[in-house]
Amino acid sequence: MKSIARWLGWALLVALGLQLFFVGRIALMASIDPASTAFERSEAWRQVQHEGHLRWSQQWMPYNRISDHLKRAVIASEDDDFANHDGVQWDAIEKARARNARAMERAEQQQEQAVARAEAQAKKRGEAFDPSTVPTRPVKLMGGSTITQQLAKNLLLSSERSLLRKGQELALTYLLEYLLPKQRILELYLNHAEWGNGIFGAEAAAQHYFGKPAAQLAPHEAARLAIMLPNPKGAEKNPQTAYLNRRTATIAARMRYAELP
Repeated sequence: MKSIARWLGWALLVALGLQLFFVGRIALMASIDPASTAFERSEAWRQVQHEGHLRWSQQWMPYNRISDHLKRAVIASEDDDFANHDGVQWDAIEKARARNARAMERAEQQQEQAVARAEAQAKKRGEAFDPSTVPTRPVKLMGGSTITQQLAKNLLLSSERSLLRKGQELALTYLLEYLLPKQRILELYLNHAEWGNGIFGAEAAAQHYFGKPAAQLAPHEAARLAIMLPNPKGAEKNPQTAYLNRRTATIAARMRYAELP
């Protein structure tokens, strides 16, 4: 029993030390621009491992040198109550959970129907049937994370999915909101958001896609960049899909109502 208590004590000390480390890192971010994030470092490692070289574009831009059009577009697309909430929108998380559950249920029904059709066709041809040969369509899941939650995850956490990591993300979200002003949170987010393979930050994205500084982005260009955020690599590879074009028009129309911090 003593050994168990000792190990529990050490575990609690390590957990406390980690939280104090996070508090110190976030407090420093009030005045020091972080050179990289946990997500960026993992992406750099992925590139080197899988592509054999590092292709990277990123340049820090202060808040006042990033177009207000882009700030409004990102808020309209990712977190329309950013200026007012305390970091987490529980109703948005619940709505996303409900939408995802319905999407999974529909996908399962469609897969069962596809398997039944394939089996009937195989029987008709007198062939053996293997259900594993029926392709499975990917399910598009919706997220309910705020801008602050996304920043917390990308700044300091790994990409693993677990309840422990989600709990840590929530704790860091509230720390960010408590220690940093909203403008600083948005500034950090815009400078470290991914906009394609090795393309990070608003300035790099504006230069890559439109050949201009982030300060000079027009409303439609800002809307186009904002709608790329949920799937930047996919949007970079297939930029002119009907969905992305419709989504760009929707965000462009909603931008005027977005409240800046």
